[in-house]
Amino acid sequence: MSDYVFETSSGEQIPIVITTRRGLRNITLRPRTAPRREIHISKPWLTPTMTALRFVERKRAWIERIFDRAPQKAAVHDGVVIEFLGRRVTVRHDPARRGNAWGDAGDTLWIGGAPDMFQHRLRDVIQAEFLSAVRDMIRTTPRDLWPRRIALRDTSSRWGSCSSTGTISFSWRLALAPWDVMRYVVMHELAHRRYMDHSPEFWAFVRELYGPGVERAKRWLHMHGGELHRYF
Repeated sequence: MSDYVFETSSGEQIPIVITTRRGLRNITLRPRTAPRREIHISKPWLTPTMTALRFVERKRAWIERIFDRAPQKAAVHDGVVIEFLGRRVTVRHDPARRGNAWGDAGDTLWIGGAPDMFQHRLRDVIQAEFLSAVRDMIRTTPRDLWPRRIALRDTSSRWGSCSSTGTISFSWRLALAPWDVMRYVVMHELAHRRYMDHSPEFWAFVRELYGPGVERAKRWLHMHGGELHRYF
């Protein structure tokens, strides 16, 4: 638990995490809305903590705007409806089930096990389905673009990355994005297997892999990416 909190005008208490760094000249302030709502402050070694807290207060209006625009966490429960992998799914809980299963129509997902494992098991299903979908997308591209390894992450804003060793990482929360947006990120990272930059040649190759609509998908992520942290 943080020793300090920032209380918004609506009464929400947001933890303040303060770190001290040698060599730092100024106070830096980073509100984070995902995966946890926190305010991170880095301060010079000799700067008193109260000075850093007063700095936060001076930035109150800016901080409140950031958290007001970010979605609050929504609870997942029996009967919740979640859109993922391009479909609208009703999630049901049956503690008598030992495993998880899809309903016959494919629009209902049954999660088994104890109630305290409901959220964890639902997240596991979403991640597994997302990984399977990503692999299917990759198989539609030239084989020389296929990664050596696919890793799933839970990052706040970086939706994908490609390493020089051939590993491509994705935020599993892309499963909660529209299908064409998820596909855009996959093609974007695959394009980095050929161009490890964001040159005009790179973007031309992204458009070749993806087809029409690259700018639309990029714009959706910029405007709505924060919504992918609504759950869990």
